[in-house]
Amino acid sequence: MTLEIRRVVTGHDEQGKACVERDEIMTNVVQMRSGNQAAVMWVTDDAPAAVDGDEDPAQRALDIEPPERGNVFRMLELAPGKKPYMHRTDTIDYVLVLLGECVMLLDDDREVALRAGDVLIQRGTWHGWENRSDEPCRLAFVLIGAEHPRALRDRT
Repeated sequence: MTLEIRRVVTGHDEQGKACVERDEIMTNVVQMRSGNQAAVMWVTDDAPAAVDGDEDPAQRALDIEPPERGNVFRMLELAPGKKPYMHRTDTIDYVLVLLGECVMLLDDDREVALRAGDVLIQRGTWHGWENRSDEPCRLAFVLIGAEHPRALRDRT
């Protein structure tokens, strides 16, 4: 299984007209700590975000989280049968299930099943992703830097 994503990026030409600046298959596919494949589509450092420039922020080295005041748009493909990688980030995550189905695991063995077309808003919780089917599951994530959850601030 190889994650193959076509990304189209627009911009402006010298006359200020809208144009396509990039139309490519992403080559920055990496294996995440979970063992699943992912590719960053775009990263911003702050809001409002800069829209000018030739730099391709998708080529920057990132861990899971975006810059503190920024965001990251990432595609992830969950392979069938891989164990979930449980983690928590100081982010609000907008998650769209594009293909297949998966389960998001939470604290105390809680879980929610998701399938293509579902949207999940993840707000800094302990979680992991598991694909219990026989087919790949493709997810689109936008992670936005967020505050540490109030409920966790006083925990040691």
